Amino acid sequence: MSGNSDEEGIGYGRPPTSTRFTKGQSGNPKGRPKNRFREAPYESVLGQMVTIREDGEERRITAAEAFLLRLAKRGLEGNGPAARDTMNAIEKTTRTKTDDMMRPKTIVLVSVAPGSVNEALVPLRMAKKLDPYRPTARMMLEPWIVEAALERFGDRRLTRAEQETVVKATRTPYKVAWPDWWEVRP
Repeated sequence: MSGNSDEEGIGYGRPPTSTRFTKGQSGNPKGRPKNRFREAPYESVLGQMVTIREDGEERRITAAEAFLLRLAKRGLEGNGPAARDTMNAIEKTTRTKTDDMMRPKTIVLVSVAPGSVNEALVPLRMAKKLDPYRPTARMMLEPWIVEAALERFGDRRLTRAEQETVVKATRTPYKVAWPDWWEVRP
């Protein structure tokens, strides 16, 4: 046998000693990220709007409401577990409502300046309201309006902070044809 004794131990499952983990050193020094996948995103899924058809008419409700309607319908059709689950949901809701009635109320005033442009942006399809059923929902700009506004700038350029603000306010920033001088990419 020729060669070094260290080289003889090299092979499948036996890396060179120089690349092996040293004793007492972690193979994952940063560790597992905290709060990652801690809870399922039920609120984002059940809060989405869906279209249902009842008696030939379409209407938009949340996914949670659609789920409960379907569960109640199955319970009324004679499905025992669905009926039990529906009754539990009704009982939980009524219990929550009575608890809410006992708590002190807080009045929140939302004032809108006269002539506010937010309400005009949606019908003009310049912006989209993230939650159409909440009066104070965030508005996001459509990509075409961002492109049109940037064309009007001419030689003027936005600062990096202003660019970040525009990207955050755009509904689908990856669809925008950003100018060559634009630094912040989505």
